[in-house]
Amino acid sequence: MTTELRRLRNYIDGEFRDAADGRTTDVVNPATGEAYATAPLSGQADVDAAMAAAAAAFPAWRDTTPAERQKALLKIADAFEERAEDLIAAEVENTGKPIGLTRSEEIPPMVDQIRFFAGAARMLEGRSAGEYMDGMTSIVRREPIGVCAQVAPWNYPMMMAVWKFAPALAAGNTVVLKPSDTTPASTVLIADIVGSILPKGVFNVVTGDRDTGRLMVEHRTPAMASITGSVRAGMSVAESASKDLKRVHLELGGKAPVVVFEDTDIAKAVEDIAVAGYFNAGQDCTAATRVLVQASIHDEFVAALAKAAADTKTGQPDDEDVLYGPLNNPNQLKQVSGFIERLPAHAKVEAGGHQVGEKGYFYAPTVVSGLKQDDEIVQNEVFGPVITVQSFNDEDQAVEWANGVEYALASSVWTKDHGRAMRMSKKLDFGCVWINTHIPLVAEMPHGGFKKSGYGKDLSGYGFEDYTRIKHVMTSLDA
Repeated sequence: MTTELRRLRNYIDGEFRDAADGRTTDVVNPATGEAYATAPLSGQADVDAAMAAAAAAFPAWRDTTPAERQKALLKIADAFEERAEDLIAAEVENTGKPIGLTRSEEIPPMVDQIRFFAGAARMLEGRSAGEYMDGMTSIVRREPIGVCAQVAPWNYPMMMAVWKFAPALAAGNTVVLKPSDTTPASTVLIADIVGSILPKGVFNVVTGDRDTGRLMVEHRTPAMASITGSVRAGMSVAESASKDLKRVHLELGGKAPVVVFEDTDIAKAVEDIAVAGYFNAGQDCTAATRVLVQASIHDEFVAALAKAAADTKTGQPDDEDVLYGPLNNPNQLKQVSGFIERLPAHAKVEAGGHQVGEKGYFYAPTVVSGLKQDDEIVQNEVFGPVITVQSFNDEDQAVEWANGVEYALASSVWTKDHGRAMRMSKKLDFGCVWINTHIPLVAEMPHGGFKKSGYGKDLSGYGFEDYTRIKHVMTSLDA
């Protein structure tokens, strides 16, 4: 007996549509490995239509008052709360995440973030008007950029969609948003929710693959391209956008160092680091993936972390005891497995290191010790439930090794010494430094990195300002 697959559709100019040429791709639930829906494989005609709709809607949306945009975003936040269970169901099918954790850890911050940007719409400030030349008054205007082409990733499809569209809409831009080809379901549902509140054309969703994303970024209409994804994808977007000098906003990979000094509370650090490393199957660019622990406590720490890994459970979404679900797709499972299979002889797998079950893409919580700074698994992003451990001797070596990767998104320091914590926060070359914690985010504070982790900020007033442009206006006082 063949189960009929659910039919997902693009959302363009206020209506749901199939791809112009009728092409589709299957959407697979990673917890089962089975297809549950089809989604449009959008091509040039679909991207053209979405961009035309966003461009046509922009003048009117740009000219709405901040109060009107705030009201609309607050309605969207309320609607997210009202349809929370629908969003959770779609996201769980998308990703295989635990139902309970999706309800408690994703819906509340998403709603809060939309409400934050609703408030930010009314808080744009600049330098005061003044006379910097005799007889002339200068003012600074902050204006929306225009149409924004946005590409969201598969690790947090719902939340990353919010991080994209909320600041863009709050600033007065219009949006064409593409979810990952493996996780379109929740974004299509978001289109249904947002589309019922906003004027047609302001918010559009186009599903598809890498080629669809490329068509969006290369399109002449958008004034800005924003992507959360891999370093390779970010570099491709930056190159494409450079051809017509689009603004680019990139949130890319991470390889977060977790620097643990000998004076830390080992039990508490291990507990928190295990959660921050394994949550969402480690598919988080800020995950506590790379632990540097002081030599004097190395063995004790590794033993405790290995036990924490053994006590951590992965499994089906309806199992209330699991911390995380499957990896997102078979390619990701192959990538994570490959890192373990290629480990050098001096490395030791202290826990995990294998696939779990025969159905879906589950991988055991893993700890690898005995590693050197130039090992592949230390230098490159695994994006799975794998925590590596290195032993350092002193603060200088910890800083050198922590900074000795191409990524620079997030980091953490674990110590009771306030002075050391402050020194490390200055020396660590990462966009975020947590002290005695790892992974909490709030709407008011910026999220974004340096180096190959990209540029531009998500969340906060800084993230909001990224979706605006600055104009100087000078007027003669004698006219």
